[in-house]
Amino acid sequence: MKWLDVLHYASKGNATPPRRVEKTDAEWRALLTEEEFYITRKKGTERAFTGEYCEAHEPGLYACRCCGTPLFDSRTKFESGTGWPSFTVPVEPNVIKYTKDNSYGMTRIEVECNVCDGHLGHVFPDGPPPTGLRFCINSASVKLV
Repeated sequence: MKWLDVLHYASKGNATPPRRVEKTDAEWRALLTEEEFYITRKKGTERAFTGEYCEAHEPGLYACRCCGTPLFDSRTKFESGTGWPSFTVPVEPNVIKYTKDNSYGMTRIEVECNVCDGHLGHVFPDGPPPTGLRFCINSASVKLV
């Protein structure tokens, strides 16, 4: 996956997810902490360098906090210096949803879980090889399994 692939998904439509999980806000609130709900369901952002996985180096898969879908492999995690866990590529192309985000006077590509639409963070074209991508992810949006 490369930056042009990300832009294609964001403008032309995303890959078909492996499955769908849909719940009401009340159902999500019952499953998530207040912070997890705010970040994943209301598109919030945790403060830089405060997330549980910012400095984590344990092996495993990072799964969606909301629905449990595996999203990122710890072997693709790298130190970006940004204050959020950063990855170079998702475990499968169809588990991430890409959307243009024009908030706060800038244009970015938002990433969400393609299964449950949980907000994860953003992707940028300034990551290391081989993809050149930096998936900048809120710790509250994922759990290490």
